[in-house]
Amino acid sequence: MPKPPSTTDSPDSPDSKDAELARLRAQNAEQAKQIAELLQRIRELEARLAKDSHNSSKPPSSDPPFKKPPPRSRRVRSGMKAGGQKDHPGATRALVEDPEHRIVVPLEGLCSCGRDCAELAIEVSPERRQVIDLVVRREVTEYRTVTGVCSCGQVHCSAFPDALGAPVQYGPGLSALAVYLTHYQLLPYRRSAELLGVLAGITLAPATLVNMGREAAARLAAPVAAIGQSIVRSAVAHADETGMRVAGALQWLHVLCTSLLTFYAVHAKRGAEALTGIGLLDGFRGILVHDHWRAYLSTPAQHAFCNAHHLRELIALAEADPVLSWPKQLIALLCEANDATIAARVAGLQALPAPVVEDFFTRYDSILANGAFFHPQRLPPPGSRRRVKQTPAHNLVARLRTHRGDEVMRFVTDLRVPFDNNLAERDLRMPKLKQKVSGCFRSHEGAEAFATVRFYLSTLRKQSIDLYPALVMTFRGQPPMPHLP
Repeated sequence: MPKPPSTTDSPDSPDSKDAELARLRAQNAEQAKQIAELLQRIRELEARLAKDSHNSSKPPSSDPPFKKPPPRSRRVRSGMKAGGQKDHPGATRALVEDPEHRIVVPLEGLCSCGRDCAELAIEVSPERRQVIDLVVRREVTEYRTVTGVCSCGQVHCSAFPDALGAPVQYGPGLSALAVYLTHYQLLPYRRSAELLGVLAGITLAPATLVNMGREAAARLAAPVAAIGQSIVRSAVAHADETGMRVAGALQWLHVLCTSLLTFYAVHAKRGAEALTGIGLLDGFRGILVHDHWRAYLSTPAQHAFCNAHHLRELIALAEADPVLSWPKQLIALLCEANDATIAARVAGLQALPAPVVEDFFTRYDSILANGAFFHPQRLPPPGSRRRVKQTPAHNLVARLRTHRGDEVMRFVTDLRVPFDNNLAERDLRMPKLKQKVSGCFRSHEGAEAFATVRFYLSTLRKQSIDLYPALVMTFRGQPPMPHLP
């Protein structure tokens, strides 16, 4: 005879209902956890898709063509129309006092009396008009030696100058123009050779132009070493780095610069190993402005962070969550502080008034305290010791609070320090453009030669020194030494 079912096995029993309820609650909690993780993942992906050059460190060239990013400039409309304003002083090109050619326009036609105007006595009028044109032509200088026989019978022969080591070679003017086109105007070697062939009728192989660049780099050893040492002695310098393709591999172009000097170095590494290998920052004791890359923090310099990076991160937070007010408040505060420092420099002040500085720091701390409240630190589950990934907002707030006075707001307390690191970014822009135009460098030696010539020309450009005459002097063995403050 079968055993009757137990009451505990019945689906309507209290124990069974409690077990089912516990299972459903656990399942609900697990689903809620998964939903929260998925929502966070969706927010992270949406934030990544929303990033462009105005709210991240992505370059403008990476912006999609079908999406116009919001304006990055803080300038506001003045209300005046574009172009020259009414009653503004104009600028007209002045006449040249010593033109290469003078043409006197003769009289033509007949007078009303029937006499030919060409027969009249003429007087040149003071009115002048000039045409400015450009003539590029090849100029070949041939050297010949001579022989002579002394009365004693000995034969003497003159010698070619030491610089003439081959039957045909190129002079300093041509070499300087080739390097100017490839290293400053950033034309590819093949197009530069084509341009010289069209304008001057000089047929050059692209490899010849490459050798000219390497020769210029070798002749610039003394000036470039002096530029590097002068930057080391400066009070404020800027540092940055960017990726560069060399011989098919990723290399890094590092820049260390001031408002008057530029120094480049190519290295296989990006971090502290590269900075040690380059060697300049080991002796730098001034204020180094950078984008809070941790490798720079390992150097013995004092530090100032680029606030343009902070503004872009704050803009990204404000756009991702328009309800948050603290990112907009901090953006306004940083911009206000920047305007105050600019006005102080224009007025010739050595420092901002102490009450103004104190007010900026008080408001800064209050805003970030509000940001810390909305973006608390994520803690690991109970009993777990693993690291928990923090949100970008929390990381930004923590960085701005940790490096509050010495790095982020140093531009307020020391008027020598700029608001951002745009100087270094501008110095990296042209080498980056060279790579976009010409592709990668085929050898490490070629990349180093380009960097050497380019930072010498960048230094001369900052000091308003004419580049082409300086390159001509370089190929004559006398490269001009820039001013070394």
